[in-house]
Amino acid sequence: MINREDMLELTRRMTPSRNCFSRIAGAYMDEEGYEDGTFNIHFGKLSAAETKRNLEIAKAIPFSRTNEQLKEYSFPEGAARQRGMWPILTALKQNRLKDDALLSIVYQVIGENYHSSKPYSIFMFSGSYDVPVKAADGEWLEGSEEVYDFLICAVSPLVGEYEPGNPEFGFLFPAFSDRSSDDCRIDIFSADPKNIQKETIDKILNG
Repeated sequence: MINREDMLELTRRMTPSRNCFSRIAGAYMDEEGYEDGTFNIHFGKLSAAETKRNLEIAKAIPFSRTNEQLKEYSFPEGAARQRGMWPILTALKQNRLKDDALLSIVYQVIGENYHSSKPYSIFMFSGSYDVPVKAADGEWLEGSEEVYDFLICAVSPLVGEYEPGNPEFGFLFPAFSDRSSDDCRIDIFSADPKNIQKETIDKILNG
């Protein structure tokens, strides 16, 4: 189960004044799942308006209804883990989205398995959160427990030319569990919990 407070803690670092993101990359897809343009840019190079809009897109994933829209999934154990998206997402987390070849694989996997009746975007965010020490009574203390490096993916229908609407699918990797990184799990977002993208989720987990 995902702790709602953990997600809220993360979203507090997703504002223009407390931005935790260093890079954003993405692809625009047609309704058949083929790429129609990509980008990859340092988050600090965005305009103020672009920064605000993209923070809203990224924030929508952890800020969604915990354990309803946003659910925790486990990757397989052992060698089976290598068949899914785990090694690719791990590498992208480590290189902070600087490998366009790996990003293309993510776009391709989603494009081949994601069901959409209209063009959509896939936005990837690279974030880093210096997790502060928290006492048993809930008081914040000086210092940090760890640095949580993570990726957020947001898949959104296009509402205009290269203009994403509200995310309908996405994920947070690795999971942020008990205020710590859990590389064995991923939190996957579905705007409509009754109509999830089963094929896409299975491909992410199992390949």
